[in-house]
Amino acid sequence: MTPEIEGYLDQLLSITQDLPGVVADLTDEQFNWQRSPGSWSIAQCLDHLNLTAARFLPAMDAAIAEARRKEMLSPGPFSYPLLERWFVRSQEPPPKIRARALKRFVPRASLSIGEVVPQFIDWQERIGDRLRRADGVDLQRAKHRSPVMALFTWRLGTIFALTLAHERRHLWQARQVRIDPRFPR
Repeated sequence: MTPEIEGYLDQLLSITQDLPGVVADLTDEQFNWQRSPGSWSIAQCLDHLNLTAARFLPAMDAAIAEARRKEMLSPGPFSYPLLERWFVRSQEPPPKIRARALKRFVPRASLSIGEVVPQFIDWQERIGDRLRRADGVDLQRAKHRSPVMALFTWRLGTIFALTLAHERRHLWQARQVRIDPRFPR
């Protein structure tokens, strides 16, 4: 397995292992509690990640399929343009730049922990599957249009790095909700 894919799989494992500490023993009321009006609950952070994964996985699939079809293969190492590296770093927690979620990524208001958490776990498995399928693909040359901003075309390695950074950001945000002193016990 290429080192970059192995690194992404390690990051995904860390995200998956972080989840139980964020959602353990929560009631639906706690899962949906917001620190202030307009801030996101733990449920909304995870629902947002589920909505995002649903948009990003087709881009991953298309980039992988196109790269395999065109025999764009390489073990790396890969380098990415400054703008893409900056965008990935901007998604890392704690957030330095805040932006409103686009309408299609805005989470629902009241959610069940029994619905959202299994969906999140399923998306993590699907992301892991895409990472394994991308092993050997040239992550720098394989590209696809951004599922968020159509005027950008991202390299596949950037799509993976961005997805994982974004997940870390919102799991961090969910953890901040849980450790808030006002969090209902």
